Amino acid sequence: MFEDKKTKVYLVLIVTFSVLLTSFSFYFYQAFFSPNALTDKDSPYTLYIPTNATFQMVLDSLYDNQVIQEALTFGFVSKTMGYQEAVKPGKYTIQPKMNNLNLVRLLRSGAQTPERITFNNVRTKEDLAEKITRTIEVNEQQFLDLLLDSVNIRKFGFEEETIMAMFIPNTYEVWWNISAESLFDRMYREYQTFWTDQRKQKAVELGLTPIQVATLASIVQAETQKSDERPRVAGVYLNRLRINMPLQADPTLVFALGDFGIKRVLNIHKEIDSPYNTYKFTGLPPGPINLPEISALDAVLNFESHSYLYFCAKDDFSGYHAFATNYNDHLANARRYQAALNRAKIF
Repeated sequence: MFEDKKTKVYLVLIVTFSVLLTSFSFYFYQAFFSPNALTDKDSPYTLYIPTNATFQMVLDSLYDNQVIQEALTFGFVSKTMGYQEAVKPGKYTIQPKMNNLNLVRLLRSGAQTPERITFNNVRTKEDLAEKITRTIEVNEQQFLDLLLDSVNIRKFGFEEETIMAMFIPNTYEVWWNISAESLFDRMYREYQTFWTDQRKQKAVELGLTPIQVATLASIVQAETQKSDERPRVAGVYLNRLRINMPLQADPTLVFALGDFGIKRVLNIHKEIDSPYNTYKFTGLPPGPINLPEISALDAVLNFESHSYLYFCAKDDFSGYHAFATNYNDHLANARRYQAALNRAKIF
């Protein structure tokens, strides 16, 4: 009798253990391998994990945005795989129907999706800071602080007036959580990559440094938005530099005045006391007046060789210019353009 009872107890324990083991195995399998992310979606989801984020913040973001269905199983798998103590910031692309195992592996690995940054049409350091940080975690003030930090700038061989020459407008891939300092370093590496031995040699042949090329390119860019005309405009300014003639570039006055709304430069504007006043001072201004694009930089390095010393906007407002080799022809072109401005009531 006693043996029968003992046998029954063993059987109950075995059955109970088997049931528990089966249940736990099923739960384990479900928790790890059943789809839990975007189960009813067809498009990926981009998850941004801020620097210093906790696991709870990640969990809340996933659940509140209906990325995962089961918070409990995600938490269980995360704990089992050690992710709760190893959260990595960044931008992650979560695919539909992902299970917890693959999702946690993705997040734990730090395998981010690169972010694209693009900056062009930049006039000031403030413009640059805003545009370069628009799609990443770093805010514009953090980056602007580095742009204005003379100690930081000089580490890269630039001064406050020339630092804009270091940034080559383009589209770059970076990590979303890149720091301001690392982004600065990256842009310097891109600057070094741009200035190949061939480009450096062309600058030497012009008697210019890369920074001076960028300074002249910024003026060329401000003068014309027509890429096909930039080499010719560059040739005019290089001709003036060779004979020590003032550049007399209206955009440098606009920069000196700090009023980019000026549509027509007047004689009174030419009196401003500024090293950027290229009517008063010969040679190049202290640094770029904007962020020159690659087409403007290459326009200077591959300038059009000619005898023009003057140019003036065409009176058809096409954006192109009329060029002249002598002052009398230039005056005639200028009068036509001024008459067109008056007819258009642009004063």
